[in-house]
Amino acid sequence: MQNSSDDSFYGLGIAPDLLKKLDSLKFTVPTPIQHKSIPIAITGEDVVGIAQTGTGKTLAFTIPLIQRMAAMKKGGLILCPTRELALQVNETVKMLGQSFGLKSTVVIGGDSINRQISELKKKPHVIVATPGRLLDHMQKKTVDLSDVGILIMDEADRMLDMGFEPQIRKVLAALPKERQTMLFSATMPAKISKIAQTYMKKPLRVEIARAGTTAEQIEQELFVVPRNQKLALLQQLLLEYKGTVLVFSRTKYGAKKITRVVNKMGHKAAEIHSNRTLAQRKMALEGFRSGKYRVLIATDIAARGIDVDEIEVVINYDLPDNSEDYVHRIGRTGRAGHTGKAISFACPEQGKDVNAIENLINLSIPILPLPKDLPEPPPPPPRSFSPRGGGGRGPRGGGGGYRGKSGRGGRSGGRRR
Repeated sequence: MQNSSDDSFYGLGIAPDLLKKLDSLKFTVPTPIQHKSIPIAITGEDVVGIAQTGTGKTLAFTIPLIQRMAAMKKGGLILCPTRELALQVNETVKMLGQSFGLKSTVVIGGDSINRQISELKKKPHVIVATPGRLLDHMQKKTVDLSDVGILIMDEADRMLDMGFEPQIRKVLAALPKERQTMLFSATMPAKISKIAQTYMKKPLRVEIARAGTTAEQIEQELFVVPRNQKLALLQQLLLEYKGTVLVFSRTKYGAKKITRVVNKMGHKAAEIHSNRTLAQRKMALEGFRSGKYRVLIATDIAARGIDVDEIEVVINYDLPDNSEDYVHRIGRTGRAGHTGKAISFACPEQGKDVNAIENLINLSIPILPLPKDLPEPPPPPPRSFSPRGGGGRGPRGGGGGYRGKSGRGGRSGGRRR
């Protein structure tokens, strides 16, 4: 017999049939964000939920969505920043909604727009969409949003980081004013607060951790490494850690190069970035999840769309352009109560970038000494031209040590083996 204590979904206001469905799917213990937000959302209140990645936000809004839609007979709209996340969210909606006769469809870029038009004509109960493609359908008048009674914005901060604010505002302006809105995010920048004030009705804020906080179960480490020694360091780490490894590159061209080199090292690797088709990205993610690929190399486009349990290590081969993306990247490990590891590479001139990350997460990341047996970088190619002007600029970075961090030591001794 289930009880109504904090370690159960019972007592959160969830309908009996939905509780039975959760039991059948082995969802028995709510996470903190689920425990706090579900009772509020089920009553129809607007909710702003702030929690770090990997804490179960998808189920926190899907359960109220399914229950309220069954009672309201209204439509639901879920906005997501990336194709991968939209597909992932739709799987959860289908998993919970099928037993209640609720149908959903995904509206994302990279997929056939004609197929999407055909699906939209069937009047799905829930639309899971990326803002850009949804706006395309709105302009073509192939989607009807007039009966949307529940709007969910998932990973709202990421949508704004990706430049979707104009599209989001157009979508919000087109929706019925009488609706419930739920906004979930890992961080709460000023732009999100402004959207909440403008388009939500006295939302109740549920915050599980300070915005920018990283999961406690993730061990974080940092190497200060010259750019031309990164691949050698990556090779050593891939030999040291035997589980699944997620590697983040700042650019799609870098991701392609890293993938090629890692495969040559003898590791099965795949890549996810904006130059890959939706089918290629799905195959890469499914292969990583199934074990076909041990290493996945991704750009930030995938930082919040990779839902794979028990990733052993996340490696930031390049630091992110936006320090808040660091939180979302490393949140791919240490999920659902598991421990995780996050290792970052910083070039000697990137002290300010590391400082910005540490200020955001309110934590000093330990700096480790480079392995003693790391191969020396190859010599620079000979110059085939004379420098312009007089004297030249010298090497990038100026050879000055790690600015901003020169006084802090790493662990003594060599690298753990």
